[in-house]
Amino acid sequence: MTDSYHQIVERFCNALRKSFNSEILVSEKSPVFTVITGEELPFKIHLYGSNITKRVSEENQKIVHIDEDILFSKYAIILKRILAIALHQKKAYARNTVVARVDKKNTIAFLEENHLQGAMPGKYRYGLFLEGELVSLAVFSGGRKMPELNIENYRSFELIRFCNKLGYNVVGGISKLLKAFINDFNPQDIMTYTDKDWNQDSSLEKIGFVKKSELEPLKFWVNGISRVLIRDEDQYKNLQKEFPDGYLKENLGSLKLILSIK
Repeated sequence: MTDSYHQIVERFCNALRKSFNSEILVSEKSPVFTVITGEELPFKIHLYGSNITKRVSEENQKIVHIDEDILFSKYAIILKRILAIALHQKKAYARNTVVARVDKKNTIAFLEENHLQGAMPGKYRYGLFLEGELVSLAVFSGGRKMPELNIENYRSFELIRFCNKLGYNVVGGISKLLKAFINDFNPQDIMTYTDKDWNQDSSLEKIGFVKKSELEPLKFWVNGISRVLIRDEDQYKNLQKEFPDGYLKENLGSLKLILSIK
């Protein structure tokens, strides 16, 4: 292993061991590819160093895929998110929360602290508050007309961001947030994307979202812990020249899902 990769993997695995009562098993498949499993983990974790560009998947296995640079830059969020999924450290019920609109400033702060992909304030923001504390947040786009559907007054919205406060499992949270938004804006559909690095099958399908398509994997040029989305070949060549010590990464892509409102 490289020193940096070895150190972050060891730190991460030790943190998992401290959090679980059962054993965490670590298998080094190569100097820069580590697989983590455990009785309390509902998925495998694949950790990738800088020398591995593409994901390593296993048939019929739920896997969380994490790159070294993301683990460095988002360490606390990743660890808390995994523990929240596996341990449900603090379970809250949506029925005990109050739904309210959230301003831009508080939305950005909440997303920066709790969402892996960072802040995107969108146009409409709804939160769930438990005894005055914001524990769940959904961010929506403005409405889009869909003339290709040839349906009068048809409007489609995008669910841009959704997350719970790290350490919380808000049971029924997304359903309550969607209901509040639908009551206010009467959309004909709501679409969203889910990151296949974390969700090969989206839990949103359980509440009525339907998978419409899969987006191709995205490619990034990574320099240290900074990564840039590669949009075309010319940009890729320029990034290689500008950051010659960087390296290429590729995720699994994403799922596009749509909730049709009757």
